[in-house]
Amino acid sequence: MRDTNPCSGPKFVTVAQSTAPDARDAVEEAATGIDLVQTCFVLVLAPSGLDAGVLADALADRLDGVPVFGCTTAGQITPAGYETDALLLIAFHKENFRCSSILFKPLKPLSIAPIISQVKRQNSQFLRTPGWNRLALVFADGLSKQEDLLASVLETVLEGIPVFGGSAGDGLAFGETFILHNGAFHGNAALLLMVETNLQFQGLSFDHFLPNGKQLVITDANTEERLVHEINGAPAAKEYARLVGCAVEDLSPQVFAENPMLVCHNENHYVRAIFALTNGQSLSFLAAIDDGLVMMLGRGKNIIETLEAELDVRDPAGRAPDFILAFDCVLRKLEFEEKQLDRHVSKIFRRHRVLGFNTYGEQHCGLHMNQTFVGVAFFESDGGHGQWT
Repeated sequence: MRDTNPCSGPKFVTVAQSTAPDARDAVEEAATGIDLVQTCFVLVLAPSGLDAGVLADALADRLDGVPVFGCTTAGQITPAGYETDALLLIAFHKENFRCSSILFKPLKPLSIAPIISQVKRQNSQFLRTPGWNRLALVFADGLSKQEDLLASVLETVLEGIPVFGGSAGDGLAFGETFILHNGAFHGNAALLLMVETNLQFQGLSFDHFLPNGKQLVITDANTEERLVHEINGAPAAKEYARLVGCAVEDLSPQVFAENPMLVCHNENHYVRAIFALTNGQSLSFLAAIDDGLVMMLGRGKNIIETLEAELDVRDPAGRAPDFILAFDCVLRKLEFEEKQLDRHVSKIFRRHRVLGFNTYGEQHCGLHMNQTFVGVAFFESDGGHGQWT
């Protein structure tokens, strides 16, 4: 339900939620807190437990006339912090936002030329408002294995427009994910949401891992399926378990979350996360992988100190964000839960007005990555233009 304390919530979006187990009840409860007349569009972040078809119909009925976008998630970040069963609605105010959207379907196989053509056409037709700032948000099927290429293509064609995004989730089931566009949930799809705002904004992207010095080489991989069969010439699961110091039978999502593999790009290290043990010997990844790829095992920095420092952003006038829109990897949430830090993290999110969802992967600066927090901090405008880093 809507936070009725105007001092505790953001000014430029209205946030509403419901944990009702029935989709129609959840929409009715959450939508009560939204003024449709004042809303440009609503971002819907849905738990995997709600029936997608019923949810889409209920949203169309209740939010009639307002553009609605979103996806299924692996968890939500609400005004209370981390949740798993909340239908989260974020209504962006007309006074501060404009938007235009494209649905890419089918996403797999990905056709580069049509995507470039669609994006160029949409970008030219979405006329710029003088003095307003532009960014793009992308929501992609988290099981499509196409996010790496999609992120690269969008970064190229939208040169000069920063792109932030996350892969849709399905709780921890990894069964099927959906993208919401034009009143329906779509599988094997991606949504590009082009946004203009009279607010200033700052992009965020961080993790809490450094290379630990243990280098390894992928020696046998199914690139298309992001499946690694061998590491250093040995069965992948056996070699990974040896490197992290556990038995193969003890490998779990928590072990994968605490011991990620890193790749180096432009002198920076990015996480390529493992999400499952496959057939007892192979490792399934959430991002691109290839034969001959040289990687490093990661070791964690202080996760809370890193989170506090990275979220403590200010505009040039020294003001904190009105809110931060977040794409936060589900493996980060698993690590917080394993270390019993999830309540502490939720308090930090509440203090910094973080809103968003847990993803199967994150997109920023043309890259698809894992175990990373990607976000956009929105600040009240003082008449300045653009964004800064």
